[in-house]
Amino acid sequence: MVIALNHADPMIEPFAALPAGQRRLMLDLGPRWNDDIMTHRQAVIDCYTPILATAPKSPHVERNVAYGEHSRQVMDIFEPVAAPGESGSALREAVLFIHGGAFVRGNKSVNGEVYDNVCHWFARQGKVAINVEYRLADEAPWPRGAQDVAQAIAWVHAKAAQLRIDPSRIFLIGHSAGGTHAASCLFDPALTGTTPGLNEKVSGLVLVSARLFADANPRNPNAGPVRAYFGADESLYAERSPLTHGVRNTVPTMIAIAEYENRFLDDYGAAFFQTLLRARGVAPRFVQMRCHNHTSIVAHFNSGEEWLGREMLAFIASVPNAPQSA
Repeated sequence: MVIALNHADPMIEPFAALPAGQRRLMLDLGPRWNDDIMTHRQAVIDCYTPILATAPKSPHVERNVAYGEHSRQVMDIFEPVAAPGESGSALREAVLFIHGGAFVRGNKSVNGEVYDNVCHWFARQGKVAINVEYRLADEAPWPRGAQDVAQAIAWVHAKAAQLRIDPSRIFLIGHSAGGTHAASCLFDPALTGTTPGLNEKVSGLVLVSARLFADANPRNPNAGPVRAYFGADESLYAERSPLTHGVRNTVPTMIAIAEYENRFLDDYGAAFFQTLLRARGVAPRFVQMRCHNHTSIVAHFNSGEEWLGREMLAFIASVPNAPQSA
């Protein structure tokens, strides 16, 4: 694939918001992504951090709001930018972002910029944006990550009036392992009974480069972290995987993958698309981000490149209002 570096539209073309040298670096890195994921991940973070540091931000962020008792059961709440003429009492849509980290690492804010950038961008679109932390596999193996996300959703729904959130317009976005937890808590039958009515509290689900099937394939660069979260008994992996239970998913869903993914994640995203298509008879929204990789698919938010963000907003707008549980 050849991408012209001159006169590219920064709203649409991959990496077009970056300076030419950094854009070339990102374009060159993609095809080599799986050669050294951790090194390449850091290169993406280093590339975007100074750009995000100067980007417009939410007018106010309330940090480390507890939704549970554990030190990692906290969230950051990003106040939206008000639209011209918007009433001070108007209810707003909410977006909850669940970060990745291969189950064993990761924070809601990598360095004060990456992952915060996703919420800053949605806040600039008028959404209450919430960045959710959860416990990691070393002390909280399956299914506790998903249970944490369920607890965070329930907390936000309960506090909706206080946060001026429309409780019928709460959307969930999960990246990588965060996508696993988001999907699992909504339709894994082993978990849904522990938080009754959770599906009715979520208006839509966006899965970004999500690990939707647990595997310890030797070619999986994160086979070790998968074992750490899902357990040593591989015979249980299929039953514990969101892909297995996709037919139970009743929540409007969008699936996004990068062109250059951690090995197998694009495969699982496509398989989940097919599962929903066959179960519903209507194709869910599915997008692939050209030239982007597993990390840049979220790191690029609020950098000036907006194609994926606009696709997500279109998905959110397409979800009809429906009665929600109390």
